[in-house]
Formats: sequence, structure tokens, C-alpha cells
Amino acid sequence: MKSEYDFSKGKRGALIPSTGKTRITIYLDDDILEEFRSRAEDAGSGYQTLINTALREYLRSTVEKPVTESVLRRVLHEALRLRTE
Repeated sequence: MKSEYDFSKGKRGALIPSTGKTRITIYLDDDILEEFRSRAEDAGSGYQTLINTALREYLRSTVEKPVTESVLRRVLHEALRLRTE
């Protein structure tokens, strides 16, 4: 290890810029999250991918409805219900 390092040309932020995705923090009901995790494990995929797919399907099925917290909760509940039928 060097005794000193030159960070004069260093940049802040992620080393690899992400494209097409944004990291967010979101609070979901515990039962919703557990259901998505369970289904993701069964499908061999990630639960975030399933949530993203459910949201995308909902947005495709609506005509410019605003996505509020209550709408988001309803969409996730509906997506889980439809997958169990």
C-alpha cells in the first residue's frame, strides 16, 4: 500500500453509471413484499423484477391515471391476487 494517494482527479458517485434504472426507497406492506419474494424464489428471479413487471403491466392497462401511494398499493395487491388465481 502506498503511504499517499492522489485523489485530485477523482469523481464522486458510482463507479459504473447505471442506465435505465434508478435506485429508490419505497415502503411496501410486509405481506406484499413477502409474497413477491416467495414468488420470485419459486420462479428463480428477483422480487424487484416481479414488482417492476407488475407496475409496468398496470401502467400499460391504464389511461393516464396518476400513480399515487394508494394506487400503487392497490396495483401490487391486484398483481398478487391475479398470480394466485
